[in-house]
Order: sequence, then C-alpha cells, then structure tokens
Amino acid sequence: MKPAPKPGILDIQPYVGGRSHAGGAKAPIKLSSNESALGPSPSAIAAYREAAGRLEFYPEGSAHILRHAIAETFGLDPARIVCGNGSDELLTLLAHGYLRPGDEVLYNRHAFLVYRIATLANNAVPVEVPEKNLTVDVDAMLAHVTAKTRLVYLANPNNPTGSYLPHDEVRRLHAGLSPDTLLVIDAAFAEYVRRNDYEAGIELVANNANVVMTRTFSKVHGLAGLRAGWAYCPAQVADVLNRIRGPFNVSAPAQLAAAAALKDTAHVEACVAHNETWRNRLTQSIRKLGLRVDDSVGNFVLIHFASKAEAAGADAFLCEHGLILPGMLAYGLPDCLRLTVGTETANRKVVEALAQFTARK
Repeated sequence: MKPAPKPGILDIQPYVGGRSHAGGAKAPIKLSSNESALGPSPSAIAAYREAAGRLEFYPEGSAHILRHAIAETFGLDPARIVCGNGSDELLTLLAHGYLRPGDEVLYNRHAFLVYRIATLANNAVPVEVPEKNLTVDVDAMLAHVTAKTRLVYLANPNNPTGSYLPHDEVRRLHAGLSPDTLLVIDAAFAEYVRRNDYEAGIELVANNANVVMTRTFSKVHGLAGLRAGWAYCPAQVADVLNRIRGPFNVSAPAQLAAAAALKDTAHVEACVAHNETWRNRLTQSIRKLGLRVDDSVGNFVLIHFASKAEAAGADAFLCEHGLILPGMLAYGLPDCLRLTVGTETANRKVVEALAQFTARK
C-alpha cells in the first residue's frame, strides 16, 4: 500500500516549458517561450538590484506596492487587484476556488495547457471546444455550455495561434453564460495588441460580478524570471483568491521590479514597436518561402509545415543551427512550430535557416 493521489491527478500531462538547449550549440538562440526581445526596463533592473540588500525580510503579504502601482497605472481599485506568482498561479487559484468535482470547464481547442491542468487537479471536467480557422468560435463555445459549466477560460489573444476575439464577441460570449459561471479572460499578451476592436477585459470586469481578467509581467515587461502577474476581479472573487493564495506569493524584488516596469512607458512602447515591425517582417519573409504563417497579434507567429514529419525535420535543422523553436504537438498542432519574435539578429538568422531548410526539399 502507498499514498494515492486524488482522482484526475494522474491524468495530467505535466506542463513543459520552452526548451533552452539546442544540441551542441554553444550559444543557442532561444525563441521558444514568447519572452521579450528587448528584455526588461533598466528601471526594473535597478529596482531589483536595490531590493537585493533587503532579502532577509518577508514581502508585505498583500503585495501592496505592486497592487497600488497597477491601480495607479490603469485607474483601478487596488482592493480588486490580486497579485500572483505569474498569472498562471492566479488561473490555477481560480480553479481551486470555484470548481467542484464534476463541474465543467470550457476553453478552446488550442489554448494554454494550464487550463486543462487546473481543471483536472480539481476533479472537474475539461471541455475542449473546436475553433474556426484557429480562432475561438463563440457560437461553438455557447453550444457547449451546460448546467454544469462553472468556469470558462478565454485566452485573448490566444497562444499559440496568435488570434484574438474583438470586444463585441467577448461580450456576446459573456452574455450567453449564467450569472454563476465565471468567465476568466487571460490577457497575457494584451499590451502587444494594436487593434481598435480589442479590449483586454477591464471594462467587463468593472461592470459584471462573474468576470476576471488576468495579466502578466512575463511578456512585454520582460520579467518572466521573476514570476509576477495580477488579476482584476469583482470584490467577492478577490476575497476568495486572497483566502487561498500563499501568504507571501509575490517576492519583494518581483514587486519592486514590476512596479518600476509599469512606470517606464517608453520602454514598453519600444518593445511594442519592435514587435510590430519584426512580427510583420517575419510573417512576410517566411510566407515567401512557401510556408503558411497565420496572422498574429502577439509576440510570436505560428508556422505551418506540410506534415508532422516536416515540422520535426525543421525543428531538428533549426536546432543544428542553434535556433530553438517549440513544436506544438501538446497543443494539437503537430505540423507547426511557434516562433517568438526575437532581436533583429535572431530574426534574420531564423529566416535564413528556414530558407536553407525549404531549399533542401
């Protein structure tokens, strides 16, 4: 006899982050985790270094520094902001707080793997909803809603497809849910979106009792290594999260660096401008090689190959050249690789390597 985990745990495939190694390459270029091409703000780095002299002290438990910095930046009530060890912790805590055994959780077919993990960890039922042209299909989502639907995850924009739903469609999805079903808008890539019909979710949260928006400092702010995220919630949801989160779940250095990053708007705009320029150039250049690249509003693009075998061949070829791109098998896209927008040097090397690969066919 030995201790046994609760039902559902052993059905979980562990989350595997982007690779960091490429064969024998001495200095591989990592383009596998949608990390910032320009890195963090110098102000964030300075704040982090300053915090190194006070590491013997616990952080203030409610993340007061960071919550108030976020509130000031976005014009929000700090009492309705909950900070976490990355937004993925908050996505998981929402499942812990609201799911009961047998409840159903909806999300689109090619969505962040944490949604399924959090669902199964709470003995709930994951419901993967088919997409339309690799974009969330609101009609299909609503068709899968049942009396057991307790939580709906919506990544907007979506990773790894790079697609998004305009605000009218998000509102239509919300309108089709019962008041006791929680809509969780995962807006990790919101800062990169420059579309007039996009809204990250703040307005919906402000006006409804069953919507939560999560954000992260891991993407445009370049603080993935510090693990800091936040959720804007109805007051009663914030109360639930604060009851079940860890008492010191965001370190003091992470809070200070993230607060400084928010104030450096010039750095954020530089990151967004770089991304706009190079995402478009990468898309056009790779399409000229005869490969399909979907339109994206994130800091990455999805590259399609003719088959799973060709995608694996491209992966191996790129690794030989010290370029790390992740395969998308775990996301149900076995014939794809996802390319993070990198530095100018990295982007040019990827295009050159893909040109060499396609020329061999």
